[in-house]
Amino acid sequence: MSEIRFDGRVAIVTGAGGGLGRAHALLLASRGAKVVVNDLGGGRDGTGAPSSEMANKVVEEIKAAGGEGVADAHGVDTTDGGEAIVKTALDAYGKVDIVIANAGILRDRAFHNLTEEDWDKIFAVHVKGSFNVIQPAFRIMRQNSYGRIVVTTSNAGLYGNFGQANYSSAKTALLGFASTLELEGAKYNIKANVIAPVAASRLTEDVMPAAALERLKPELVSPVVAYLCSEECQVSGNIFTAGGGYIGRAAIVESKGAVLPNPTIEDVRDNFAKISDMTGAEEFSNAFDEVQRRLMAATQMGASA
Repeated sequence: MSEIRFDGRVAIVTGAGGGLGRAHALLLASRGAKVVVNDLGGGRDGTGAPSSEMANKVVEEIKAAGGEGVADAHGVDTTDGGEAIVKTALDAYGKVDIVIANAGILRDRAFHNLTEEDWDKIFAVHVKGSFNVIQPAFRIMRQNSYGRIVVTTSNAGLYGNFGQANYSSAKTALLGFASTLELEGAKYNIKANVIAPVAASRLTEDVMPAAALERLKPELVSPVVAYLCSEECQVSGNIFTAGGGYIGRAAIVESKGAVLPNPTIEDVRDNFAKISDMTGAEEFSNAFDEVQRRLMAATQMGASA
């Protein structure tokens, strides 16, 4: 089969100065994409003076390998920063086809020790940061009737993790964000998907043992991200997990449940096993579909009573 290429496509990769973002940027550039390498250059907790040094190094790698790229050191956590990142793409290459929202920081603390600043900064970078970059890019994609968006969640966002109430909450918020982008972008050939990666990076270097980090190379995640960014990929609104060579799909599903026309507390108790039974669990394409199917089930049950 033919090689997947990105010739003529322009990609923005945030947080691309190292780790996963760097791997994504290098892979896309190696397949012909023109890449905006965005990285603020601060510490992993979001502190430190902005610097283009990390982004510049990745651009140098891209160019040394024969690719095209431009560095950007704007922060994603402000509206002005997000618009400036997109403007970098427009000034250099005239359009935006792909956005990989990868920028992230950590401020881990047990919940009882978590500060408001720790909470707000994580949401500013992960959630508002995704919005700040994707919205101006999305407007351009609508005009061009083409776009590919990948937002980055985490297994902590899917399943929770001790000491990461702020991080896991922010990462879960991105699931609903991407699902709505799928619905609003469908008419314009804009596909939006979610990646939940596990990889060695400066965010995980002191969290996992060295042996695990050796196996969890960022380069093992980038192929699935690149595929989701390709013209060939027609799926949208899905969540994919990846790490160490494993790639899977995760989904939010709902049990068949129980229809209780006028439930009492005791009815819930007596039917709790049926309510909780995940046999035949369903996946829904949108919130309206879920409500409609549940109302239909209740109506059918009432008609047969």
